[in-house]
Amino acid sequence: MRPTETPAEKKSQAGGVFRLSENNETVIETIWRLVEPVCEAEGMELVLVELQRERNGRVLRLYIDKEDGVSVDDCARISRQVDAILDVYCDASNAYTLEVSSAGINRPLGRRRDFDRFKGSIVRLRLRAPVDGRRNFKGRLLGLAGESVRIEIDNREFAVPYTGITKAQLVNDDGVKGW
Repeated sequence: MRPTETPAEKKSQAGGVFRLSENNETVIETIWRLVEPVCEAEGMELVLVELQRERNGRVLRLYIDKEDGVSVDDCARISRQVDAILDVYCDASNAYTLEVSSAGINRPLGRRRDFDRFKGSIVRLRLRAPVDGRRNFKGRLLGLAGESVRIEIDNREFAVPYTGITKAQLVNDDGVKGW
């Protein structure tokens, strides 16, 4: 953001005020555009943006990372800045809880480039619709090939549609419990 920009100019660049109840994908794209420059200015990478309805209301989760690891102070600093930005851009009638945390050792894979960046790593993928009769995969990431993510499991290669992935994460050496 240029120092000479007024709040109205900033709203215009972000597409104006948005509601968290709008199309989830559109809201997440808007939040990416607003938050990524904040993270980059602080020397961090925005890894993933999640917006979910939970028992106590909407939760906006931001996962961040940096080369030497993310501290609690890093999360607090990003949280304060993002909270101020969302106060400007998000419709005030939208109640939500903002959570900022480290991507951690089981880092989520949130962007296309992550699937090439972490090629050779063990990953877990969850799909919307089954591929070869399964929706959950755990294996060695082989990277992207067009619109498919390639993964090797027991010497067998699978190609799953990138757009069909609902959750993807690295698996640490000790494995991962859960989904």
